Amino acid sequence: MKTTSLPPIVSAEEWAVAREKLLVKEKAATRAHDALAAERRRLPMVLIDKKYAFDGPNGRASLLDLFNGKRQLLLYHFMFAPGVHGWPNAGCPGCTMFVDQIGHQAHFHARDTNFVLVSHAPLPQVQAYEKRMGWTLPWFSSYGSDFNCDFGLTTSEGEGFGLSIFLRAEGNVYRTYFIAGRGVDALGSVWSFLDLTPFGRQETWEDSPGGWPQTPPYTWWRRHDEY
Repeated sequence: MKTTSLPPIVSAEEWAVAREKLLVKEKAATRAHDALAAERRRLPMVLIDKKYAFDGPNGRASLLDLFNGKRQLLLYHFMFAPGVHGWPNAGCPGCTMFVDQIGHQAHFHARDTNFVLVSHAPLPQVQAYEKRMGWTLPWFSSYGSDFNCDFGLTTSEGEGFGLSIFLRAEGNVYRTYFIAGRGVDALGSVWSFLDLTPFGRQETWEDSPGGWPQTPPYTWWRRHDEY
């Protein structure tokens, strides 16, 4: 398709001036994002005391099992159920694009965080599509449970998607945050996901409650096979 209305053509010097002007707004947006993340880390939590059971690669699992020993859990509600585009052989195209962008699990584990997918489709369908996509992220089926309904992902209008954040403390599980719609579109890097968790990136520059785990920035970063 031919583009008919390109931006103005200017000199390198004029471009640099325009770029610096825009950078001021971009830095303000970054500071606003950091302030929102700090506020998010102070949100109240909801105790999840109902017992849910999932089917996974190693058999039946509880919500607590999905943490895999970590303190935080990122759980993506992946649309794969009757009525969703691609059913019964494929999951939602948008959810599929989202999962294609998730980074290596080792970086999440380095921050005491686990990442899983949960769908309402039965486990054999989940595993077939997982194999087709070449994913290794743990994917669980909530088929036969109330999980999707209780969390508002299955309604009279159909299936929904989103990302739930959970915290494990003293044997209990708490839901701390949820994001959906275009809020999910902006995610993809390890940092963008960690910004949604109670502990954040766990770096000393962050405005976090007292006692939160923190280390100097950059020092925890590793190649994923060197943690």
